[in-house]
Amino acid sequence: MSEKDTISMQLVREALLQTCPAGEPDAALLSQAGIDLQALQRPGARVSAEAYARLWRLLARRCNDEFFAMDPRGLPSGSLAFLSRSSMAQPSLAAAMENALAFLSLMLEDLQPTLVRQQSLAEIVINEPRDAPRRAFTYFTFWMIVHGVACWLAGRRIPILAIELRCAEPPFCDDYRVMFSENLQFDRPRTRMIITGDCLDLPIRRSAQDLERFLAEAPGNILVKFRDPDSLARRIRHKLLSLDAARWPDAERLASDLCMSASTLRRRLGEQGQTYQGLKDSVRRELAIAWLAEPELGLVEVAERLGFADSSSFYKAFRKWFGCNPGHYRNLMLQGEGRG
Repeated sequence: MSEKDTISMQLVREALLQTCPAGEPDAALLSQAGIDLQALQRPGARVSAEAYARLWRLLARRCNDEFFAMDPRGLPSGSLAFLSRSSMAQPSLAAAMENALAFLSLMLEDLQPTLVRQQSLAEIVINEPRDAPRRAFTYFTFWMIVHGVACWLAGRRIPILAIELRCAEPPFCDDYRVMFSENLQFDRPRTRMIITGDCLDLPIRRSAQDLERFLAEAPGNILVKFRDPDSLARRIRHKLLSLDAARWPDAERLASDLCMSASTLRRRLGEQGQTYQGLKDSVRRELAIAWLAEPELGLVEVAERLGFADSSSFYKAFRKWFGCNPGHYRNLMLQGEGRG
């Protein structure tokens, strides 16, 4: 089994934390899901996405809650099916997401999501009581449902520009970054997911047969199909993130560092629908978004950090990436911190 088809045992422990809070994990339940009880405490252990999906369904059935009892009202069995069926009847992804978020707002008590679209950007904001934030697992389970359904409706991965969370960063985040985005920001004033606005114009073309397959395979299909785990691309991204942009290697040097020829590097990235220039642009986009969220950094300094010759080049690149200038994006971020 490939690494991309597995889930960290940490997510199993997180799922059990809410549903088995009083004592030891249910050995019979884990066995039924095909998960080794002895591996539960083993550092670095992983389980198949299929096993995690079975555990998800078993826990949901046991507590009649597809949200693992992490909200006072929760999502009774059948909620995902209803949400997906009603959303696929909408003409566009925007209308489908409005429908899905309205349903979740009706069903859940504490987590009240809204879709906000501002020019070329869009954000899904979770409004919630201003007491202690929820666990990271709670937020990411919510995002898995929302983002997973959105990707299925669109028939493609919806790129996530950033996810901000009210909670502190948990000890384990790697699977979350693979599933969602490298750009996860913690201890923020609000919890929200930021995406490009143009994806909301995508049409919905799903059939009853598509829905039947989707629900039969959920949530394993959500966990694996629409995440972005390509190992070579991730290795390159991590390398770029570890260096100043001015020191990024050219393709030949990068290929040499990876012990392959430049042509092999191009071919392998091409098989994944990637290019080295595309990965560099992707990392620059993520860094730009992260640094624009820090108001103490001036736009000129952000441009320099990203390796642009001047701020004008940064502005042009940013408008090409997102259809707006970096100042507009920064205003969106700061406005979000001010809403409450």
